Amino acid sequence: RWEQLRARVAASAGWMRVGVVGAGAGGVELILAVEYALRHACQAAGRPGDTVELHLFGASDTILPTHNRGMRRRLERILRERGVQLHLGQTVAAVAEGQLSLADGRTVALDEILWVTQAGAAPWLAESGLDVDERGFVCVDDTLQSRSHPDVFAAGDVAAVVNHLREKAGVFAVRQGPPLADNLRRALLDRSLRPFRPQRRFLTLVSTGGRHAVGSRGWWSFEGDAVWRWKDWIDRRFMTLYSDLPAMSEETAATIDPGLAAPEVLREISTAAMRCGGCGSKVGATPLGRVLEQLQPVRRDDVIIGLDAPDDAAVVSVPPGKVLVRTVDAFRAIVDDPFVFGQITANHCLGDIFAMGAEAQSALAVATVPFGLDRKVEDTLVQLLSGAVQVLNEAGAALVGGHTSEGAELALGLSLTGLTDRDAVLRKGGLRPGDRLVLTKGVGTGTLFAAEMRMRAKGRWIDGAIAAMRQSSREAADALRRHAASACTDVTGFGLLGHLVEMTRASNVDVRLDLAAVPVLDGALETSAAGFLSSLHPHNVRLRRAVADVERVSADPRYPLLYDPQTAGGLLAGVPSDRAEACVADLRAHGYHHAAIIGAVEPPPGDRGGPTSDDDAPIHIERGLA
Repeated sequence: RWEQLRARVAASAGWMRVGVVGAGAGGVELILAVEYALRHACQAAGRPGDTVELHLFGASDTILPTHNRGMRRRLERILRERGVQLHLGQTVAAVAEGQLSLADGRTVALDEILWVTQAGAAPWLAESGLDVDERGFVCVDDTLQSRSHPDVFAAGDVAAVVNHLREKAGVFAVRQGPPLADNLRRALLDRSLRPFRPQRRFLTLVSTGGRHAVGSRGWWSFEGDAVWRWKDWIDRRFMTLYSDLPAMSEETAATIDPGLAAPEVLREISTAAMRCGGCGSKVGATPLGRVLEQLQPVRRDDVIIGLDAPDDAAVVSVPPGKVLVRTVDAFRAIVDDPFVFGQITANHCLGDIFAMGAEAQSALAVATVPFGLDRKVEDTLVQLLSGAVQVLNEAGAALVGGHTSEGAELALGLSLTGLTDRDAVLRKGGLRPGDRLVLTKGVGTGTLFAAEMRMRAKGRWIDGAIAAMRQSSREAADALRRHAASACTDVTGFGLLGHLVEMTRASNVDVRLDLAAVPVLDGALETSAAGFLSSLHPHNVRLRRAVADVERVSADPRYPLLYDPQTAGGLLAGVPSDRAEACVADLRAHGYHHAAIIGAVEPPPGDRGGPTSDDDAPIHIERGLA
């Protein structure tokens, strides 16, 4: 949103009015940063830098009400010098399109409003039964225990340490982390807890937008370029703690402090040192039964015997005129959340069904759950299968049975059955010269999660990748069929290029791939360039022999992503050239925002008289196609 605002200001021929609500340290620092950035954006666009009108709103009669007078005076002077209009001593009563209304009845016209207000308590805290203060924050003692429920601990902005009330500021929140961790362990070991006493005075440094800052501690205030350099060093050092994380270490056997569990629990845990194989590794009937009771798979008339009346095997019927489409896939967990992992796995496995032009009918699950106590195994299994069932239900597929076992790590596989008309099967070998290649999702999950395993991926990159993996390809397949797709496959472990090679060989065609048009997930270029590649990547790269004149494009930063293995990747299809643009528009209208035309199908040179050989190079990569 900030980038959009900056672009609008740079492109605007008139005045822009921007308001910041909240006149504490955060609000003041933000509006000065906004002024600095927008002024330079205007100047870079050849426009005067003073065409942005800035307004700062605060409920208190002064800015930075909790800071000393000297700091307030310094920042008030700088705000005046920058042309910021102050609206103090008034709360915001209402916000409407294009204007902000104050409690005294005045209105201020604004094109953009940024909010930097005080921390607020979540409404559910007041309804939880925990003792809360007048603002809804959890009341805790010096030990960070709830005053009403000593077994509940709270720290940071959510908590109010009643004997040491402080404003909601990061300097206090981050310092509560170590004593919280220490007291949690002490509570589990039945040891006395240690009190937390926050500092009374703290350093505040506020950047003024350029390489200048104002600071205070206690009654003292100061400013200068050197203060900014000090602040920059502190900020970078702090952020380094969350970016330059230690490398992955080898797994070591966990040791359990005897004080952390009851004797009977320790006895049960000790049996995990010897776990049987074969059918002795199955999840017990009692916890499994409780899991199945919580699942609600969709009901279908063509499922004769399923989970509602389980038998040795499931029985399904095949409607007249239909053929069965069968597929199976399985892998170990890619995320820590069992529910999300179940969703991702189901989407991944359904990709084959949708790529073949079929509708999903039924599924069998094979789940491996880490060794543990019955209640832990049960909880993990119900989350895992619930995530899978949610996606299967949305696809119209009934979970009709499966198998569970204990193992070293979480894993899930699905054997799926689909239905389609015999003459409606969509194969990967149907590409025709003249077709356009359409890809429905961005690539990059392999490199992103390789970086995430080494704690080098940004959270928003992983969030974006997970969102892509949780997106079903069902509607994408429907759109491709509506636009007369000639061939289709899903892009998964062999990467985009590997699956494209399969299509060219099966279709006896060449393709011209537009490398610049290949959609890439946010962050994938950065992690790939940094050398974070999937363990399957080197195997996929062996297919580079299928690329003509590979040296010409191998230095392109997008090139390695052609070999990146995808989890729950998109569909790759051939679409008639006169319908390709409409197909992409249809896909984007249904939420596939990365959908793109990435290439064209061409006839092979000469008369081959059969499939291309391994020595041929059917894929020609360009950086932009006419």
